[in-house]
Amino acid sequence: MPAPDLTPFRAQFPALANKTYFNYGGQGPLAERALEAICSIERQIQIDGPFNGKVNAALQLNSSATRRMIANLLGVPDNTISLTEDVTVGCNIALWGLAWQAGDQIVMTDCEHPGVIAAVMELARRFDLTVTIAPILDLLNDGDLVAAIVDRLTPRTRLVIVSHLLWNTGHVLPLAEINHACHHFPTDTGQTIRVMVDAAQSVGLLPLDLDVIDVDFYAFTGHKWLCGAAGVGGLYVSEAARSDLAPTFIGWRGIETDAIGNPTDWKPNGQRYEVATSAYPLYAGLREAIAIHEEWGTASERYTAICDRALRLWSGLQNLEGIECYASAPPRSGLVSFRRAEGQHQTLVHHLETQGFMLRTILYPDCVRACVHYFTTEEEIDRLLRAIADFS
Repeated sequence: MPAPDLTPFRAQFPALANKTYFNYGGQGPLAERALEAICSIERQIQIDGPFNGKVNAALQLNSSATRRMIANLLGVPDNTISLTEDVTVGCNIALWGLAWQAGDQIVMTDCEHPGVIAAVMELARRFDLTVTIAPILDLLNDGDLVAAIVDRLTPRTRLVIVSHLLWNTGHVLPLAEINHACHHFPTDTGQTIRVMVDAAQSVGLLPLDLDVIDVDFYAFTGHKWLCGAAGVGGLYVSEAARSDLAPTFIGWRGIETDAIGNPTDWKPNGQRYEVATSAYPLYAGLREAIAIHEEWGTASERYTAICDRALRLWSGLQNLEGIECYASAPPRSGLVSFRRAEGQHQTLVHHLETQGFMLRTILYPDCVRACVHYFTTEEEIDRLLRAIADFS
């Protein structure tokens, strides 16, 4: 069967008309339909309000529809979803909402994002926690990643932090196995070791069923692989883990009130971790972005296409002299990281950008990262390979 014509699909994304884009892991482009959905909601707010009963009711429906659509994408009940601004906010909700005691331990990998690392460092300082690093970077191609984490657990471990899909190298971690090992590790209090997942790169790329994976905390964003607007993300908290997690940020969206408006309790669902007024029109943009992807194909079909395109890029890089891909096996995601024997990665990225190719560098490990989506074309990949080969 011939490949579907991507031309009319790609025409929906203005950003793809004047550049060759390989930065989906940083931010995905916004489709015209998603942009119009945002503008339409904002326009209606201004026509009807901006603040009155009618508008407030409509915005509640807008929020509920967004939670429901995200929940369907992740394979979970919508009462487990909290709407946030981005991944980092979701991670901070999970990090600061646990009942920490001095001497508790956090285990995290050496491949986590600086934003998460910084939050953990401050958490450890304030609560006198122990932070243990599980070194997985050198094990990604042929090591036992689960053992690297489990071997560092102790009876005082309270939280393990991992990324489902590593932002720097593109490797997919065996999350279900990690969760199972952590959940069954004995602790001195009998409490379950919770696992917090940085899902910045996995949502919109991997087909997901979080109930099957048995995730505790899963923080994600809509502006990367889902191609929504920046400023909308979410946090999944399993019903089992919710009892361990108090709200971190507190506002009117997360509380129940009595007849005269006094707070009485938290919301009984994921809304308890939401705070107050948000950029509600962006919610409609994210829903439209998800709908566009689903019109093209199922999550599994999109993932297969992403891996096919990543394989083309990875294989082509393997054939270039002086280039080494960080993954030694065909990629299982759309992130392909590579190194030049001569280094000069920032110079290469800047040179490519002057020619209309959008990539980025990574500091640890020192490499260049290119991201392909399911609507990246073979011609784009081949032109990028030629441009890298011609660089000197």
